[in-house]
Amino acid sequence: MGYATSQQLARYYELYQNIDVTFTKEVIKTIGLIPQQVFVKALGGQWPCVINSSSLTGAKIIAGNKSGIYEKIHQGTVSVSLRFSFLNAEKNEPLTFFVSSKVVGVTQYAGSPDLVLISISFTQRAPDDLIEKLGSLLEANINSAKRREERITLTPDALRKLGILQKETLIFIQGIPRRCILRDVSFSGAKVIMVGIAHFLQDKDVVLRIDLDEPRVAVGIKGKIVRTENVENRKDLVALAISYIEPEVPMAYKMHINNYLTQQRKTQLTESDDELAHKASPGAQTGPSGAQTGPSGAATEQEPPAAQNDAPESRITE
Repeated sequence: MGYATSQQLARYYELYQNIDVTFTKEVIKTIGLIPQQVFVKALGGQWPCVINSSSLTGAKIIAGNKSGIYEKIHQGTVSVSLRFSFLNAEKNEPLTFFVSSKVVGVTQYAGSPDLVLISISFTQRAPDDLIEKLGSLLEANINSAKRREERITLTPDALRKLGILQKETLIFIQGIPRRCILRDVSFSGAKVIMVGIAHFLQDKDVVLRIDLDEPRVAVGIKGKIVRTENVENRKDLVALAISYIEPEVPMAYKMHINNYLTQQRKTQLTESDDELAHKASPGAQTGPSGAQTGPSGAATEQEPPAAQNDAPESRITE
C-alpha cells in the first residue's frame, strides 16, 4: 500500500471506477505489475493469463483456448478470481491479492484462433492497492492536460518532493549530448541552462534526460527548443525553453509531476484552513500594521526568509 488516504481512495473510485486502463508495456512498468505472476483462479485451480486492460470494476484478460480456465468457462463456470501481483519497493516480496469476479463474456482475441479475450466483472469493491495504482495513473493523465502549463521551479525542496535526483543532467541536441542544469519543469516542458549560442540552438529537436527516484529510473523526454533567453551576467550561457512532444512524455514523469502538484494543492488548502481558523479565534489580534501580536498586544515582527544562494550556472562545464 502506498500513501493515499482513505479520502483520496474514495475520490479515485468515484471518479475513475469505470475507466479502462490498457496495460501497455509502459503502464505495466509504471505501476510495477509482474506479468509472470498474474493468474486467474476457478474451482481450486489457477492458470496464467495476460491482463489486457482493467478498470476498478472489471478487467479483460487473455488466455489460450486450450488452457484450463477456458475449459472451466466452457463447462459453465462463471465465478473466478483474478490474481494481481506488483513490485513492492518497501519489501522484498511482491504485493499480491485476488479480486473475486464473474465471467461476463468470451470472444476471440484479435482474430486469433488460439487466444480468447475473457471479460470479467468484479463482484467486490477493488482492493485499495489497485484503486491507488490505477487511480493515480488516471489522475496523472488527466492533469497532464488540465495543468499542463503549471511550472515548478526546482528549489532543493521541490527536487526532493518531485523525486528528481539532481538538477545537473544531459540534453541530447540532435543526438549530441550536452551538459545542462534544470531550472523548472512542467507536464508540457522544461527550462534548462547550458553553455551555447542561442542562434544555433533555436528550433532544434532534443531529448532531455531526467533521473527520477522511487522507483529509480532515467527517462528521456523528446521535445523541441521553442525559445532561447540570455543569462544575466553570463554571456557564455543560454537558457532554453523546451516544449515536449506530449504524446511521448513518459508516464513515470507524469506521475512524479502530478504527485508534486497534488501535494502542493493539499498543503495550500490546509494552510488556508488553518489561517481562517486562526482569524476566527477570539484571541487572534493584529497590530496596526497587520503583524501578529504577542500575548501583551505588542506587534511582533517576523524574520524575513533567508536568501537562497543558488548559482548553479557556475557548475556547468563543457
